[in-house]
Amino acid sequence: MLKIKKIITGCLLLSVSSLASVSWAEVDSRLGDSLTPLGAEPFANSDKSIPAWSGQSDMAAVKQDKPLFTITAANMEQYKDKLTEGQIALFKRYPETFKMPVYPSRRTAVYPQRIYDNTKKATATAELLADGKGFKGAYDAYPFPVPENGLEALWNHIVRYRGEYIERPTIEAVVERDGFADYGVSTDKVLFNYNQPDGSEAELDNILFYYLSLNDDGSAALVHETQDQVSEPRLAWGYLPGLRRVRRAPVLSYDTPIIAGLRTADDTDMYNGAPDFYNWELKGKKEVFIPYNNQRLLENAPDYEELLTAGHINPEYTRYELHRVWVVDGKLKDGARHIYGQRTLYLDEDSWGAAVVDQYDNRGQLWKVSIAYLANYAAVPTTWTTWDVFHDLSSGRYHVQGIAQQESKKIAFDVDSPGKKQFTPASLRRMGRR
Repeated sequence: MLKIKKIITGCLLLSVSSLASVSWAEVDSRLGDSLTPLGAEPFANSDKSIPAWSGQSDMAAVKQDKPLFTITAANMEQYKDKLTEGQIALFKRYPETFKMPVYPSRRTAVYPQRIYDNTKKATATAELLADGKGFKGAYDAYPFPVPENGLEALWNHIVRYRGEYIERPTIEAVVERDGFADYGVSTDKVLFNYNQPDGSEAELDNILFYYLSLNDDGSAALVHETQDQVSEPRLAWGYLPGLRRVRRAPVLSYDTPIIAGLRTADDTDMYNGAPDFYNWELKGKKEVFIPYNNQRLLENAPDYEELLTAGHINPEYTRYELHRVWVVDGKLKDGARHIYGQRTLYLDEDSWGAAVVDQYDNRGQLWKVSIAYLANYAAVPTTWTTWDVFHDLSSGRYHVQGIAQQESKKIAFDVDSPGKKQFTPASLRRMGRR
């Protein structure tokens, strides 16, 4: 268990400039002592509304918690300093219905000991590749537990630990302005190549993970997610039952539109893929109300119509907590083309997962808001998303990814991995013939 030192601080915003002067040797000595094993601040905030990190997942307490208060459009100003611009915009867009039930903060994010050990090792070896298009010197680890810049923080999010292999029956939904929803059903399989306990950095072959999606209509998609996507773009294939052929997807990156234009390819997982279109700035750390411990979204769900309401998901099934987050701001580089001129990510300090992302158009106007409803998967253990919700503030429509199928089992982390052999174009073709 982490030994927590008594640290007196008079400021809740951690200065990035103070981190730049810290040597890697100092970082190594601090992890698991004056920092958590993944680089977070272990101590409580000044009024104890954010508790100290204990290194334990007290899910029994989470289940017994009741809301402390609810943030609405009527009282939003009282909490404005702990909200993102996107959250504020949702209150203004849906003043009668959007709410944030706030619960006691529980720092339940814990990870396998090997992740802590590998992260500590990485402090001496991890470094960004040229232009930040990738990194080297880390495996099965958070490469930059004390980031010196925005790119390092972003890579922590991209390679955060989510298990070794998962299978997830899931529903995706597009919800129109009036609340009408259109659904798609699939089963996703993901092999996290970067997190194989018996693997190594030398065996990665530039592949972070393999992703396979089998849809109820007989179509399928296969992705090989490359680490350095500037030198070797993401590899993707699709199978269409009408053609009975596997075809290479020519473009599946950056702002390629996905799902009726409600998210881009690099919106998936809150942010993924090559970071080279943006200048990434680490703004510092602040306290923000973010979705956390959303265990109810993992339970047997009521009718989808009750969960997916006009404008946003039903607030009664959500849980928000006050947590410290890293704020990472990406501004589009001169000469680069993307529908987002700016995107601001709010990364949970304990898990490095992006909980909220605010996206701006090329005129500087807030356009879209992405929200990951984080939950604790104690059996793994990890903290990861349940539902990812992508809001278009202009149209009033939204897209939900990751809804558990009511009639089937939930996400499984404990199934036997089929190995890399299942994640090939030839394998995709064989699945299509079944």
